[in-house]
Amino acid sequence: MKSKDKTVKGFSKKNKDKKLQWIAEEYHSDPEMMIQTLQSFEHYNTSVQKILDSFSENTIANFMMPFSVAPNFIINDRCYAIPMVIEESSVVAAASKAAKFWMSRGGFKAEVPGTEKIGQIHFSCALDESILNSFFESSKEEYARSCKDLLKNMENRGGGISSVELVSFEQEPDYYQIRIAFETCDSMGANFINSVLEKYAKEFIKLHEQKFGTESRLQIIMCILSNYTPDCVVRSEVSCPIEDLGDIDSLTALQFAYKFEKAVRIAEIDPYRATTHNKGIYNGIDAVVLATGNDFRAIEACGHAFASREGRYQSLSHCKVENGYFKFWIEVPLALGTIGGLTQLHPLAKISLEILGNPSSRELMMIAASVGLAQNFAAVKSLITTGIQKGHMKMHLFNVLHQLKATEREFKLAIDYFKDRIVSHSAVREFLNSLRPGQPEVEKSSHKDHPQ
Repeated sequence: MKSKDKTVKGFSKKNKDKKLQWIAEEYHSDPEMMIQTLQSFEHYNTSVQKILDSFSENTIANFMMPFSVAPNFIINDRCYAIPMVIEESSVVAAASKAAKFWMSRGGFKAEVPGTEKIGQIHFSCALDESILNSFFESSKEEYARSCKDLLKNMENRGGGISSVELVSFEQEPDYYQIRIAFETCDSMGANFINSVLEKYAKEFIKLHEQKFGTESRLQIIMCILSNYTPDCVVRSEVSCPIEDLGDIDSLTALQFAYKFEKAVRIAEIDPYRATTHNKGIYNGIDAVVLATGNDFRAIEACGHAFASREGRYQSLSHCKVENGYFKFWIEVPLALGTIGGLTQLHPLAKISLEILGNPSSRELMMIAASVGLAQNFAAVKSLITTGIQKGHMKMHLFNVLHQLKATEREFKLAIDYFKDRIVSHSAVREFLNSLRPGQPEVEKSSHKDHPQ
C-alpha cells in the first residue's frame, strides 16, 4: 500500500480502468493480482457489461451472486419454477423442500386485496388549519388538471390517482402533507409518482400564492413517494386436514400442528423471536425480488414497518389449528413491478420474468409472498423437529470443504464422516489432514468457526 492519504479528486471522471488501477494501488498489497481478479468477473459481452456498469456509479467490477431455481411451487393451481438470487446456502433447498411438501396438499393459495401506493407532498404553512383545508378542497380539481400530461399513459393502462387528502399532525402544528394514493399497474411506479408529486406541488404553490400572497409563509419541504404501502398487500396461505400433514420425525401430525402453531404464536408476541422469524420470510421474498430486478431494500423497509403497525413488532405470518384443519398464512405489503427499472434492463432479471411466464405485478406479488411463506414453513418445521443446525451445518460443511480445496473423493468421505458429528473449520481441516498422509498439512487460516 502506497500512501497514508488515500483521498482522491475527480474519481468519478476517471474511466473504469483508471478507477480500478487507483483502488488496487492504494488499497491492496498485490495490485496486479487484485486487478486480474476483478477483471475476471467482467462479462464477456461488452454491450452487456456496459448495461451492468450503468446501473451504478464508480463501478469497477461485477459482484457475482448465485442464480438458483426452486421448482414445484404450486400457486393458485399453477406450477412455477422460481428464480432465486441469494448467498445463504440453505434457503433455496428449504424453499424447494417446502414447495414439494405442499405440492401434494393443495399448494399455495394467494390473492392481492389491494395495490395502492402513496406519495406525499410535505409542506409548512402558517395559515389556520380550517382556512387551509377549505382552500385545498376547493382547488383539488385544478391541481389534478395540472398533472394530466403525466397521468395520461398511466390512466390509459387503468392506473392513475385514486385519492388525495390533506393531513395534519398535532406534534408539529405548522406542518402538513398532501397524501396522494396511486395505482401504477405493472410498474413499481417510483419515478412516475415522484414526477406527479413535484408537478402537483408547483400548481399548489401557484394557486396558494394567488389566493394568499406570501402571508401564509408556505414552504414545500419535499415531494417523495412513501415506501410504506399498507394498502399494496398480498396474502398467501397453505392449509390441509391435520391428518394429511402426516407424522413428521418423532411427532404425530396433531403434535406437529399444535407445536407449529405455538412456535408462530411466540413470534406474534415476542419481538426478539419475531425479528429472526421475519428475517426467514425475507430470505425467500428477497431472493425473488433480487432475481426479478426489484428493490429489496424498499420491500424490507415496508415489511418491517407493517409488522409494527399495531404498536409492537410481530410476526408477518400466522397459524391456526382448529376444526381438524391446519392453516398457515402470510399477509405482507409488496410493491413490486414487472415493467420499468431493472426488470427489463438486467439480462437475468428479464430471464427470471420469462421463467415465471412474464407475470403481472399482482402475480409476481403472489409468487414472492408464497416463497416467503414456504421459507418460513421450512424454517419453523426444522426448529420444532430436528433443529435448525442440521441443515445449516451440512451447507456449512460444503463451504469449509470448498475453502480448504477438498477433492471430490474427500467431499464424499467428509459428508459421511460428519453425518453425526459437529462441523467446525478446525475439525474439517484435521479430517482432511488425516486423509493426506505424507502430504503438506492443510494450512490454518484466520477463519473463525461460525455456525451459519
